[in-house]
Amino acid sequence: MTATTPMRVIIDTDPGLDDAVGILYALAEPRFAVEGVTAVAGNIGITTTTRNAGSLLAAMGRADVGYAAGAAGPLAGAAINEEAIHGADGMGGVTLPAPLRAPEAMDATAFLAARLMEAPTGALTLLALGPLTNLALLARQAPEAYARISRIIAMGGTIHERGNMGPYAEFNMAADPLAAQEVFVGPVPITLIPLDVTRRLRATPDDLDRLAASSTTAATLSADLIRAYFTGNTERSSRPLHDPCVMLMALEPALFGTDQMRLRVDCETHPGRLIPTEDGARIEVAMRIDAPKALDALWAGLSLKG
Repeated sequence: MTATTPMRVIIDTDPGLDDAVGILYALAEPRFAVEGVTAVAGNIGITTTTRNAGSLLAAMGRADVGYAAGAAGPLAGAAINEEAIHGADGMGGVTLPAPLRAPEAMDATAFLAARLMEAPTGALTLLALGPLTNLALLARQAPEAYARISRIIAMGGTIHERGNMGPYAEFNMAADPLAAQEVFVGPVPITLIPLDVTRRLRATPDDLDRLAASSTTAATLSADLIRAYFTGNTERSSRPLHDPCVMLMALEPALFGTDQMRLRVDCETHPGRLIPTEDGARIEVAMRIDAPKALDALWAGLSLKG
Protein backbone atom coordinates (compact mmCIF):
# COMPACT_ATOMS: atom_id res chain seq x y z
CA MET A 1 0.00 0.00 0.00
CA THR A 2 1.32 3.45 -0.94
CA ALA A 3 0.04 6.91 -0.13
CA THR A 4 -2.14 6.75 -3.24
CA THR A 5 -3.08 3.05 -3.28
CA PRO A 6 -5.76 2.00 -0.79
CA MET A 7 -5.38 -1.23 1.13
CA ARG A 8 -7.69 -3.84 -0.37
CA VAL A 9 -9.64 -5.58 2.39
CA ILE A 10 -12.53 -7.91 3.08
CA ILE A 11 -14.17 -7.63 6.50
CA ASP A 12 -15.34 -10.82 8.24
CA THR A 13 -17.65 -9.81 11.05
CA ASP A 14 -20.54 -10.51 13.43
CA PRO A 15 -22.03 -7.00 13.96
CA GLY A 16 -22.37 -6.23 16.92
CA LEU A 17 -21.84 -2.71 18.26
CA ASP A 18 -18.06 -2.41 18.19
CA ASP A 19 -17.95 -4.36 14.91
CA ALA A 20 -20.25 -1.70 13.46
CA VAL A 21 -17.93 1.12 14.48
CA GLY A 22 -14.98 -0.65 12.87
CA ILE A 23 -16.96 -1.21 9.67
CA LEU A 24 -18.09 2.41 9.51
CA TYR A 25 -14.48 3.55 9.97
CA ALA A 26 -13.31 1.27 7.17
CA LEU A 27 -16.02 2.56 4.83
CA ALA A 28 -15.29 6.20 5.68
CA GLU A 29 -11.50 5.95 5.44
CA PRO A 30 -10.23 6.33 1.84
CA ARG A 31 -7.05 4.46 2.66
CA PHE A 32 -9.20 1.30 2.63
CA ALA A 33 -10.77 -0.29 -0.43
CA VAL A 34 -13.45 -2.50 1.11
CA GLU A 35 -14.15 -5.23 -1.44
CA GLY A 36 -16.66 -7.26 0.53
CA VAL A 37 -18.15 -8.05 3.91
CA THR A 38 -18.82 -11.57 5.14
CA ALA A 39 -21.03 -12.25 8.14
CA VAL A 40 -20.55 -14.96 10.73
CA ALA A 41 -22.71 -15.97 13.66
CA GLY A 42 -21.09 -14.77 16.84
CA ASN A 43 -22.54 -11.96 18.88
CA ILE A 44 -26.00 -12.86 17.53
CA GLY A 45 -27.48 -15.20 14.93
CA ILE A 46 -26.39 -15.26 11.30
CA THR A 47 -29.64 -13.76 9.98
CA THR A 48 -29.18 -10.68 12.15
CA THR A 49 -25.44 -10.29 11.59
CA THR A 50 -25.95 -10.55 7.82
CA ARG A 51 -28.74 -7.99 7.82
CA ASN A 52 -26.65 -5.64 9.96
CA ALA A 53 -23.75 -5.93 7.51
CA GLY A 54 -26.06 -4.91 4.67
CA SER A 55 -27.56 -2.09 6.71
CA LEU A 56 -24.16 -0.64 7.65
CA LEU A 57 -23.19 -0.62 3.97
CA ALA A 58 -26.51 1.10 3.22
CA ALA A 59 -25.91 3.74 5.89
CA MET A 60 -22.73 4.69 4.05
CA GLY A 61 -24.37 4.52 0.62
CA ARG A 62 -22.17 1.61 -0.45
CA ALA A 63 -24.37 -0.44 -2.77
CA ASP A 64 -21.18 -1.28 -4.66
CA VAL A 65 -19.88 -3.53 -1.86
CA GLY A 66 -21.17 -7.09 -1.81
CA TYR A 67 -21.86 -8.99 1.38
CA ALA A 68 -22.56 -12.62 2.13
CA ALA A 69 -23.92 -14.80 4.91
CA GLY A 70 -21.49 -17.25 6.41
CA ALA A 71 -21.40 -19.87 9.14
CA ALA A 72 -24.50 -20.12 11.34
CA GLY A 73 -22.52 -21.68 14.19
CA PRO A 74 -19.09 -22.96 15.21
CA LEU A 75 -17.28 -25.87 13.59
CA ALA A 76 -18.16 -27.95 16.64
CA GLY A 77 -20.35 -27.45 19.69
CA ALA A 78 -23.07 -24.95 20.48
CA ALA A 79 -23.18 -21.26 19.62
CA ILE A 80 -22.75 -18.55 22.25
CA ASN A 81 -25.26 -15.68 22.26
CA GLU A 82 -24.30 -12.15 23.31
CA GLU A 83 -27.71 -10.53 22.86
CA ALA A 84 -27.54 -9.20 26.43
CA ILE A 85 -24.68 -6.88 25.41
CA HIS A 86 -25.60 -6.00 21.81
CA GLY A 87 -29.40 -6.12 22.00
CA ALA A 88 -31.77 -8.35 20.06
CA ASP A 89 -30.95 -6.42 16.88
CA GLY A 90 -27.20 -6.44 17.53
CA MET A 91 -27.16 -2.65 17.34
CA GLY A 92 -28.36 -1.80 20.82
CA GLY A 93 -31.62 -0.44 19.40
CA VAL A 94 -29.89 2.07 17.10
CA THR A 95 -31.91 2.31 13.87
CA LEU A 96 -30.12 1.46 10.63
CA PRO A 97 -31.47 1.77 7.09
CA ALA A 98 -32.61 -1.27 5.16
CA PRO A 99 -29.92 -2.88 2.98
CA LEU A 100 -29.62 -1.40 -0.50
CA ARG A 101 -29.11 -4.85 -1.99
CA ALA A 102 -29.68 -8.46 -1.04
CA PRO A 103 -26.79 -10.55 0.22
CA GLU A 104 -24.92 -12.59 -2.37
CA ALA A 105 -26.57 -15.84 -3.42
CA MET A 106 -23.31 -17.65 -2.64
CA ASP A 107 -22.26 -18.23 0.96
CA ALA A 108 -19.33 -16.49 2.59
CA THR A 109 -16.87 -19.28 1.80
CA ALA A 110 -17.66 -19.17 -1.91
CA PHE A 111 -17.72 -15.37 -1.88
CA LEU A 112 -14.29 -15.18 -0.25
CA ALA A 113 -12.85 -17.80 -2.56
CA ALA A 114 -14.13 -16.00 -5.65
CA ARG A 115 -12.74 -12.63 -4.55
CA LEU A 116 -9.38 -14.11 -3.64
CA MET A 117 -9.03 -16.00 -6.91
CA GLU A 118 -9.93 -12.88 -8.90
CA ALA A 119 -7.27 -10.78 -7.13
CA PRO A 120 -3.50 -11.19 -7.38
CA THR A 121 -1.95 -13.36 -4.69
CA GLY A 122 -1.31 -11.23 -1.61
CA ALA A 123 -3.56 -8.38 -2.75
CA LEU A 124 -6.31 -8.84 -0.14
CA THR A 125 -6.07 -8.47 3.64
CA LEU A 126 -8.74 -10.10 5.83
CA LEU A 127 -9.96 -8.01 8.75
CA ALA A 128 -11.54 -10.49 11.17
CA LEU A 129 -13.82 -9.05 13.85
CA GLY A 130 -15.66 -12.16 15.00
CA PRO A 131 -15.19 -15.90 15.48
CA LEU A 132 -12.92 -17.35 12.80
CA THR A 133 -15.38 -19.95 11.50
CA ASN A 134 -15.69 -18.54 7.98
CA LEU A 135 -11.92 -18.43 7.56
CA ALA A 136 -11.47 -21.98 8.84
CA LEU A 137 -14.12 -23.19 6.39
CA LEU A 138 -12.39 -21.32 3.59
CA ALA A 139 -9.09 -22.99 4.50
CA ARG A 140 -10.78 -26.40 4.48
CA GLN A 141 -12.87 -25.98 1.33
CA ALA A 142 -10.73 -23.68 -0.85
CA PRO A 143 -7.12 -23.94 0.37
CA GLU A 144 -5.69 -22.45 -2.82
CA ALA A 145 -7.81 -19.32 -2.41
CA TYR A 146 -7.08 -19.15 1.32
CA ALA A 147 -3.33 -19.21 0.72
CA ARG A 148 -3.68 -16.07 -1.44
CA ILE A 149 -4.64 -13.92 1.60
CA SER A 150 -1.93 -11.38 2.36
CA ARG A 151 -2.54 -11.29 6.10
CA ILE A 152 -5.29 -11.84 8.64
CA ILE A 153 -5.67 -9.15 11.30
CA ALA A 154 -8.00 -10.48 13.97
CA MET A 155 -9.46 -9.23 17.21
CA GLY A 156 -9.45 -12.02 19.73
CA GLY A 157 -7.94 -13.78 22.69
CA THR A 158 -6.26 -12.66 25.85
CA ILE A 159 -2.71 -13.14 27.07
CA HIS A 160 -2.52 -11.68 30.58
CA GLU A 161 -5.92 -10.01 30.94
CA ARG A 162 -8.86 -11.82 32.50
CA GLY A 163 -11.18 -13.15 29.82
CA ASN A 164 -14.71 -11.98 29.08
CA MET A 165 -15.93 -15.59 28.70
CA GLY A 166 -14.72 -16.87 32.03
CA PRO A 167 -11.29 -16.14 33.48
CA TYR A 168 -9.18 -17.41 30.57
CA ALA A 169 -10.94 -16.88 27.25
CA GLU A 170 -12.12 -14.00 25.06
CA PHE A 171 -15.43 -14.29 23.21
CA ASN A 172 -14.23 -14.68 19.62
CA MET A 173 -11.83 -17.46 20.59
CA ALA A 174 -14.35 -19.16 22.90
CA ALA A 175 -17.13 -19.00 20.30
CA ASP A 176 -15.17 -21.28 17.95
CA PRO A 177 -11.84 -22.44 19.40
CA LEU A 178 -11.40 -25.17 16.79
CA ALA A 179 -11.70 -22.64 13.96
CA ALA A 180 -9.19 -20.36 15.67
CA GLN A 181 -6.69 -23.20 16.06
CA GLU A 182 -7.07 -24.21 12.41
CA VAL A 183 -6.51 -20.62 11.27
CA PHE A 184 -3.52 -20.25 13.60
CA VAL A 185 -1.70 -23.23 12.06
CA GLY A 186 -2.54 -22.28 8.48
CA PRO A 187 -0.28 -20.70 5.86
CA VAL A 188 -1.46 -17.08 6.24
CA PRO A 189 0.37 -14.65 8.57
CA ILE A 190 -1.77 -13.55 11.50
CA THR A 191 -1.73 -10.43 13.62
CA LEU A 192 -3.86 -10.93 16.73
CA ILE A 193 -5.18 -8.07 18.83
CA PRO A 194 -6.20 -9.42 22.27
CA LEU A 195 -8.08 -7.92 25.19
CA ASP A 196 -4.70 -6.84 26.61
CA VAL A 197 -4.79 -4.06 23.99
CA THR A 198 -8.46 -3.60 23.08
CA ARG A 199 -9.46 -2.83 26.66
CA ARG A 200 -7.04 0.11 26.58
CA LEU A 201 -8.88 1.86 23.72
CA ARG A 202 -11.84 3.42 25.49
CA ALA A 203 -14.42 6.14 24.89
CA THR A 204 -16.09 8.33 27.48
CA PRO A 205 -19.36 10.25 27.03
CA ASP A 206 -17.29 13.40 26.47
CA ASP A 207 -15.36 11.60 23.73
CA LEU A 208 -18.67 10.71 22.10
CA ASP A 209 -19.83 14.32 22.20
CA ARG A 210 -16.62 15.28 20.42
CA LEU A 211 -17.17 12.59 17.80
CA ALA A 212 -20.82 13.45 17.17
CA ALA A 213 -19.96 17.13 16.72
CA SER A 214 -18.30 16.36 13.39
CA SER A 215 -21.78 15.49 12.02
CA THR A 216 -20.70 12.95 9.39
CA THR A 217 -22.86 9.85 9.00
CA ALA A 218 -20.09 7.55 10.21
CA ALA A 219 -19.36 9.75 13.24
CA THR A 220 -22.91 10.38 14.41
CA LEU A 221 -23.95 6.76 13.91
CA SER A 222 -20.83 5.51 15.69
CA ALA A 223 -21.45 7.85 18.60
CA ASP A 224 -25.00 6.49 18.89
CA LEU A 225 -23.77 2.91 18.74
CA ILE A 226 -21.12 3.42 21.40
CA ARG A 227 -23.64 5.23 23.61
CA ALA A 228 -25.77 2.09 23.38
CA TYR A 229 -22.83 0.25 24.97
CA PHE A 230 -23.41 2.32 28.10
CA THR A 231 -27.04 1.16 28.39
CA GLY A 232 -27.26 -0.90 31.54
CA ASN A 233 -23.67 0.07 32.36
CA THR A 234 -24.15 3.67 33.40
CA GLU A 235 -21.83 3.23 36.37
CA ARG A 236 -18.91 2.82 33.96
CA SER A 237 -17.10 5.96 32.93
CA SER A 238 -15.88 4.54 29.61
CA ARG A 239 -16.42 1.61 27.26
CA PRO A 240 -13.82 -0.40 25.31
CA LEU A 241 -13.67 -0.29 21.52
CA HIS A 242 -12.42 -3.78 20.71
CA ASP A 243 -12.99 -4.35 17.00
CA PRO A 244 -11.95 -0.95 15.61
CA CYS A 245 -8.43 -1.85 16.77
CA VAL A 246 -8.25 -4.20 13.78
CA MET A 247 -8.76 -1.37 11.32
CA LEU A 248 -6.34 0.87 13.18
CA MET A 249 -3.68 -1.84 13.16
CA ALA A 250 -4.05 -2.15 9.39
CA LEU A 251 -3.61 1.57 8.71
CA GLU A 252 -1.69 2.85 11.75
CA PRO A 253 0.59 0.01 12.91
CA ALA A 254 2.96 2.49 14.61
CA LEU A 255 0.26 3.00 17.25
CA PHE A 256 0.81 -0.57 18.44
CA GLY A 257 3.64 -2.64 19.82
CA THR A 258 3.67 -6.32 18.91
CA ASP A 259 5.46 -9.43 20.13
CA GLN A 260 6.04 -12.73 18.35
CA MET A 261 4.47 -15.58 20.30
CA ARG A 262 3.91 -19.29 19.82
CA LEU A 263 0.33 -20.09 20.77
CA ARG A 264 -2.13 -22.96 20.77
CA VAL A 265 -5.88 -22.57 21.25
CA ASP A 266 -7.37 -24.74 24.00
CA CYS A 267 -10.35 -26.56 22.48
CA GLU A 268 -11.21 -28.71 25.50
CA THR A 269 -10.43 -27.68 29.08
CA HIS A 270 -10.97 -23.93 28.83
CA PRO A 271 -12.27 -23.46 25.25
CA GLY A 272 -10.70 -20.41 23.65
CA ARG A 273 -7.82 -20.03 26.08
CA LEU A 274 -4.53 -19.14 24.37
CA ILE A 275 -1.72 -21.36 25.60
CA PRO A 276 1.92 -20.37 25.05
CA THR A 277 3.85 -23.43 23.94
CA GLU A 278 7.10 -24.04 22.05
CA ASP A 279 5.30 -26.05 19.38
CA GLY A 280 2.49 -23.52 18.97
CA ALA A 281 1.76 -21.48 15.86
CA ARG A 282 3.87 -18.36 15.41
CA ILE A 283 1.54 -15.38 15.84
CA GLU A 284 2.22 -11.64 15.89
CA VAL A 285 0.37 -10.39 18.97
CA ALA A 286 -0.34 -6.75 19.77
CA MET A 287 0.51 -6.12 23.41
CA ARG A 288 0.81 -2.33 23.54
CA ILE A 289 -1.17 0.63 22.19
CA ASP A 290 -0.89 4.41 22.29
CA ALA A 291 -4.54 4.69 23.27
CA PRO A 292 -4.97 8.50 23.11
CA LYS A 293 -3.48 8.68 19.62
CA ALA A 294 -5.46 5.62 18.54
CA LEU A 295 -8.73 7.19 19.67
CA ASP A 296 -7.84 10.40 17.85
CA ALA A 297 -7.09 8.40 14.68
CA LEU A 298 -10.38 6.52 14.94
CA TRP A 299 -12.36 9.71 15.51
CA ALA A 300 -10.56 11.42 12.61
CA GLY A 301 -11.41 8.62 10.20
CA LEU A 302 -15.05 8.52 11.24
CA SER A 303 -15.23 12.30 10.80
CA LEU A 304 -13.94 12.37 7.23
CA LYS A 305 -16.36 13.99 4.83
CA GLY A 306 -16.86 12.04 1.63
